Amino acid sequence: MSGRWLSIIGIGEDGRAGLNSAAIGLIDAAELIIGGRRHLDLAGATRGEKADWEKPLEATATTILAQRGKPVVVLVSGDPFWFGAGATLARSIPIEEMLVVPSPSSFSLAAARLGWALQDVTTLGLNMKGLTPLIRRHLHNGRRILALALNGDTPREVAELLTASGFGESEIIVMEALGGHRERIRRERARDFDLDHVDPLNIIGVDVIGGRDTRPISYTSGLPDSYFENDGQLTKREVRAVTLSSLRPGAGELLWDVGTGSGSIGIEWLLAHPSNRAIGIERDETRAARAMRNAISLGVPHLDITIGRAPDALKDLPQPDAIFIGCGTGGGKVIAACWVALKPGGRIVANAVTLESELGLLAAYHDHGGTLTRLSIERAEPVGSRTTWRPALPIMQWVAEKPKSEA
Repeated sequence: MSGRWLSIIGIGEDGRAGLNSAAIGLIDAAELIIGGRRHLDLAGATRGEKADWEKPLEATATTILAQRGKPVVVLVSGDPFWFGAGATLARSIPIEEMLVVPSPSSFSLAAARLGWALQDVTTLGLNMKGLTPLIRRHLHNGRRILALALNGDTPREVAELLTASGFGESEIIVMEALGGHRERIRRERARDFDLDHVDPLNIIGVDVIGGRDTRPISYTSGLPDSYFENDGQLTKREVRAVTLSSLRPGAGELLWDVGTGSGSIGIEWLLAHPSNRAIGIERDETRAARAMRNAISLGVPHLDITIGRAPDALKDLPQPDAIFIGCGTGGGKVIAACWVALKPGGRIVANAVTLESELGLLAAYHDHGGTLTRLSIERAEPVGSRTTWRPALPIMQWVAEKPKSEA
């Protein structure tokens, strides 16, 4: 095809035997073939020069672009645009200059081996360091999960996470080197997991079974307070649910959680959509570490924590789509700095519990409009042998949207 000098070819564990004649012809005609060492070995002998991926992967795009116009092949596993390198290269090289030849993805092969309907399965990429906790979000009784592993240790890490979360009865299926002569499939209960010598190239299936001690993560905001390790600085469940509703998380958006405390607002923002981002700003290092532990235990290890005091700590942070200012973090300077930093059309929500902080929200309301709401929560608690209502401290909440014209 005219102008398509770069071919990205998905290759499986069966090597050339699994490729069609067109893909083989592209490899044989290429002057440069780039891939992981495993991919290059699977391709066999070639006329063109072979080169390994550079690290980070983005650096390889520079090498490839230096060959622009010459026939170049990049070898990847399976489908280049499903947890693959295709998307990385497409950020630097126009898709109109590429010819993409996918092979069955690891997910497709795994679903075929297990007889699972792929459209009903949660698919995850745990193939980067520190991502194993991402599976926590999806642990609901009866669900099925397929996850790409980082290495041979990942299945054990998943088993330990499942067991610690009360899902130890779940079945784990470890599928190694799918599609090749080394293919192997083994099954274990998570709580009894003792598989060893797991091939680094593996995909993990999980048939989720919840026990009595399970703590599934709801798909709506307002997780139980007991899910969060805290020292008392925690936006309580009912107020948190209202706060997230006011923040209106959208896919791919960035939140500043100013005065993050236990991290509950930022964590539930991230749980709203896998592409969401959140930065927690916290002056107390002990609380910042606690917020990070909560994020990991609740399946959002990508919560970003900045340690410092607002407004100074807000400098040089990426521009947010929404901002939450917690009780006791505030004052006019913090609100003013947040309003300036907020994207046009973005939302800001601030909670206050003291009269002094309420004055700051009242001033912001007069300066920027929006709404003021007073939230009062009462819980039934025992008084002697009887029961009465015990009121929590009332919360004043200011919610405003920055005009799109206010750039």
